[in-house]
Amino acid sequence: MPTDDPFAPLREALAVSPTNVPLRLHLADGLLSAGRADEAEATCKDGLTRTPNEPRLKLALARAYLRQGKHSAGIVVCEDLTRADASAEAYLLLARLLHLVGEPDRAASAYRQAIDADPSAADPDLEKDLGLDDEPYEPGEDDTDFGGRVPANFVPVSDERELERPKITFADVGGMEPVKEDIRLKIIHPLTHADLYKAYGKSIGGGLLMYGPPGCGKTHLARATAGEVKAAFLSVGLHDVLNMWLGNSEKNLHAVFQQARRNKPCVLFFDEVDALAASRADFRHTNARTVINQFLSELDGVDGSNDGVLVLAATNAPWHMDSAFRRPGRFDRIVFVPPPDATARASIVKLHIAGKPQEKIDFNAVAKATAEHSGADLKAVVDRAVEIKLREAMRTGVPKPLTTQDLLTAAKGVKPSTREWLSDARNYAMYANDGGQYDDLAAYLKLR
Repeated sequence: MPTDDPFAPLREALAVSPTNVPLRLHLADGLLSAGRADEAEATCKDGLTRTPNEPRLKLALARAYLRQGKHSAGIVVCEDLTRADASAEAYLLLARLLHLVGEPDRAASAYRQAIDADPSAADPDLEKDLGLDDEPYEPGEDDTDFGGRVPANFVPVSDERELERPKITFADVGGMEPVKEDIRLKIIHPLTHADLYKAYGKSIGGGLLMYGPPGCGKTHLARATAGEVKAAFLSVGLHDVLNMWLGNSEKNLHAVFQQARRNKPCVLFFDEVDALAASRADFRHTNARTVINQFLSELDGVDGSNDGVLVLAATNAPWHMDSAFRRPGRFDRIVFVPPPDATARASIVKLHIAGKPQEKIDFNAVAKATAEHSGADLKAVVDRAVEIKLREAMRTGVPKPLTTQDLLTAAKGVKPSTREWLSDARNYAMYANDGGQYDDLAAYLKLR
């Protein structure tokens, strides 16, 4: 049958033999080479429904994600691959993806593991981008995932980080009442009713893990928690802890806990905590596990009391965390932060539009049109609406106020970024929830 599609014969052969992995890979590689990465993605996904956990198809899917700029999705696939199939190609692709999303330390770690698995996989250009081309790298069991070579001019990270005194409280967080109530019960009340808790011999402090799609306000909630109890707020990012030189990641981690202990009551907030608390089974080098062990030790208060230190953490992937972090006294309390509800969406849009010229806006109508949008998505809606007005003003020379219709039009062009995360999370809520830690997620997805 005549066709303009050069891949039609391969598609027909695959229809006859849908579980033929080499044939499917040949089609996916051809589509990628032809710049049709979206079709390659669909081909790989279809194959994985027929032959689940096939590493070659997962690798091809990750390459398709990379080609389309879907870096976060590619990282998820590669991380899953490196757990089951520690191939150099998987680690190398993970390193590229991590570099593209601005995580140089984790990218360097993945690159070194690729070279450990196959020295011929070395990529000089990627090495240069990651700053690893200054001195030769020799893989070995004494190396760590964060480095191990300390140059003579190395200066450790300062012990002191900037403390905040947030002015915002839960009154400044629109909607999300169930989440705020969870935090009140698990974190705030023990501090505001300290005498009552001490009477029962209950220490004041502990850890709470917030998880959910990116851009849904986990960091904002953490700051509001500190403001609610008038506590100091110490935000810790990966760059504050992870260091490629041997032993310095552990020192940095100890330093931030010590600073929080000196300034209690203090809310110590770890963003992207899954990078610091990943499953130890994922690391082949014992030295890499010491960072995780140090984190556990700090949470247990081995080197200093955590009384008065409230440890909050945020992650998009709680399923990647070591189970030891869920034990009592650590992150034993877990809260699902869903995409903002209608009330929260209206409040977020109102916040982002404040100070801009506007007619009377029907915020409820905008909220209704932006179901499943994250806070970051809603900011994009407002930005797009402003751009529409700017183009009109440039054309007519007359600036006009924003209207409800402008926002509704802009909303049509911003797809909810939460959908991909919710799709992946559904599998964990359905098949990896034996302990009930994802019950809130399951309820949100109407799985129970």
